[in-house]
Amino acid sequence: MVKSVVSMLCAGLILFVGAIFESHYISAHFSEFNTEVSAVYDKVLNETAAEDDVYALQNKWLYYKKSLHAFVPHSEIKELDLWIAEAVQLVEKEKWEDALSKLEVIKELTEQIPKTFLLSVENIL
Repeated sequence: MVKSVVSMLCAGLILFVGAIFESHYISAHFSEFNTEVSAVYDKVLNETAAEDDVYALQNKWLYYKKSLHAFVPHSEIKELDLWIAEAVQLVEKEKWEDALSKLEVIKELTEQIPKTFLLSVENIL
C-alpha cells in the first residue's frame, strides 16, 4: 500500500515538473520568435522590409520548429508555416497591407499558442 502511494506521488511529481518545463520551454521559444516577428512587422509597416528580412524570419521559424515539434501539435505548426510563407510572398511582391495582416496573425498565434500549454485550470479541465 505504501509503495503504491509513493509511486503515485513520484509519478505525479514527475508529471508536474514536466508540465512546468514544457510550459516554460514553449513560452520562451515563442517569446523570442514573437520579437523577431515584431521587428519584421515594423519594417513592413514602414515599407522598408526586404525579402531577406522575411526569409530570415522564415529560417528562424524553421530553426525553432525543429524542437517545438516535440511539444506543439503539428496542425498549429503547419498553420504558422503557411502564414509565414504567405507573408514572404507578399513582401516579395511589395503588397505591404496584405503582408501586415499576415504578420498580425503570426504575432497573434505566437502569443496564443503558448497559452494553451500553461498550467491553468482551463487547460487542465
